[in-house]
Amino acid sequence: MSAAVLPASSPLREFASSYSRSRVAVASLIVLLLILTAAICAPLISPQNPYDLAQLDIMDSKLAPGAKSAAGWTFWLGTDDQGRDMLSAIFHGLRISLGVGVLSTVVALTIGIVVGLIAAYVGGWTDAIIMRIVDLQLSFPAILIALILLAILGQGVDKIIVALITVQWAYYARTVRGAALVEKRKEYVDAAVCLGYSPVRIVLRHIMPNVLPPLIVVATVQVAHAIALEATLSFLGLGMPITSPSLGLLISNGFTHLLSGKYWISFFPGLALLVTIVAINLVGDQLRDVLNPRLK
Repeated sequence: MSAAVLPASSPLREFASSYSRSRVAVASLIVLLLILTAAICAPLISPQNPYDLAQLDIMDSKLAPGAKSAAGWTFWLGTDDQGRDMLSAIFHGLRISLGVGVLSTVVALTIGIVVGLIAAYVGGWTDAIIMRIVDLQLSFPAILIALILLAILGQGVDKIIVALITVQWAYYARTVRGAALVEKRKEYVDAAVCLGYSPVRIVLRHIMPNVLPPLIVVATVQVAHAIALEATLSFLGLGMPITSPSLGLLISNGFTHLLSGKYWISFFPGLALLVTIVAINLVGDQLRDVLNPRLK
């Protein structure tokens, strides 16, 4: 029965078999799934709501890991200078960081696909103008562009998403254009043109599905880049507002207490950020190897 449902030669089984050849990649995927689960279910599994001021007690400020509050709660990862449970703050910080990273990547990916496909298929001056804009943006460091935009727009979740989208779309546009130019020269595109198909149908039904595999890898890695960039901006005080404690802001809050022995305020959020970025990068590396036909 299982063979009938999922044949031995099915693409899904081949993908799973190829991906599972690396134990590190499998372990990274499991860790990433656990992190996603913790972020999505943060309001349900967190011992404390770090946004609710009624649940915070200044007397619980900067308690060491394993300490108990006056009410009898155990703070397994300690508390910060505002009395927030670090475990709860990390869960909610993961929720914000992952949400911002994934949303900005999806929107930037959509813009990059549209712009890259137009540049590759239309060609001529359209391609030249679009690529010069892409080259101009890529010539500046991503963090510099984000800093300028946030200095103009101000703090806020929507503002940092706009900044991350502006920084990322050019990477996807260049990747899509390169892959689409290769597909455009192939015989099946010439056959579609001879059959009288419209340019929109040729681009959407024939070229775009064949440029998606490399984009999946790029998007996976760019999610980690977006999360790291958001954490950097929040650490510098230009990202999330203090009412939305992302991982970068949590690290920033504890940075001034490192030399006083209160290491846990920055250490545990930093460790969560490090594990998240490494897990995403390892999953992306394995996806690149699995989806790369030259390695088969």
